[in-house]
Amino acid sequence: MNKSSKVYVAGHLGLVGGGIWRAFERHGYTNLLGRSIDEVDLINQQSVEDFFAKEKPEVVVLVAAKVGGIQANNTYRGQFIYENIMIEMNVIHAAYKHGAQKLLFLGSSCIYPKLAEQPIKEEALLTGPLEPTNESYAIAKIAGIRLCDAYNRQYGTNFISAMPTNMYGPGDNYHPENSHVLPALIRRFHEAKVSGADKVVCWGTGTPLREFLYSDDLAEACVFLVENANYKEMAFTDASGTVQSHINVGSGREVTIKELAETVRQVVGFEGVIEWDHSKPDGTPRKLMDSSRINALGWKPQVSLKEGIARAYADFLSRIG
Repeated sequence: MNKSSKVYVAGHLGLVGGGIWRAFERHGYTNLLGRSIDEVDLINQQSVEDFFAKEKPEVVVLVAAKVGGIQANNTYRGQFIYENIMIEMNVIHAAYKHGAQKLLFLGSSCIYPKLAEQPIKEEALLTGPLEPTNESYAIAKIAGIRLCDAYNRQYGTNFISAMPTNMYGPGDNYHPENSHVLPALIRRFHEAKVSGADKVVCWGTGTPLREFLYSDDLAEACVFLVENANYKEMAFTDASGTVQSHINVGSGREVTIKELAETVRQVVGFEGVIEWDHSKPDGTPRKLMDSSRINALGWKPQVSLKEGIARAYADFLSRIG
């Protein structure tokens, strides 16, 4: 591919998609395609078909998804599995049908078993039960990975899948109920600071370990994979004999939720205490990705967690005016 290749970023207005769009621009790509939901409804097969028939993108980066934190995943189980599977089926099939040269599908670390051996290797997929609180989302993402692998084997396509760890950064969702843990903490500590509260209540025990990756680091990884990775070179056979081609993308660094909350507290400047509500769920006890495969290809993250949180908080402040 070259810098004038027509690149469609599905989900370019979100946290991850926006970062990928900016990364392609930084790398000199001049023919980027992005459509809002009002222009192309990715859940609607005819809408997707009409778009691909007209534009015929050469490269597709599928970021668009129905996303949320523990509460949203638990509450909207039907929506999460239905909407995500429909988006994946429509876009991946249209990319094949209309001759896309390459497709990069963005999955999630939640595809792996709740109690997977740490750090989690790509081969861990489907080797144990999923975390129940986000099972619907995980199943949908697994379907997308398997669809890419199936099309590669049957039709000779070059469709690859990247599994990012927990993401955060500019353009994140700070909704008080439907956001992920890090943006939720940013909002909670900011509101406590503004109101003069003496404490912030956080869910669970604070002991689970999590890995976080700044959105611009993931964006650079995605452009790197589009430019340098191919299905045949990435494919591996797992213990069951199944050929797979997904690759982990993580920071390689983990912190407890307590450490994360304390870092956010410091960045925001909240001077009160943190109280932990043990009646709320913790989720998966530990989740650290093994990103050695993409590291061996030549990619590594650049933004530290504290620096990334400071950037995310500045973005949050700019958005609330």
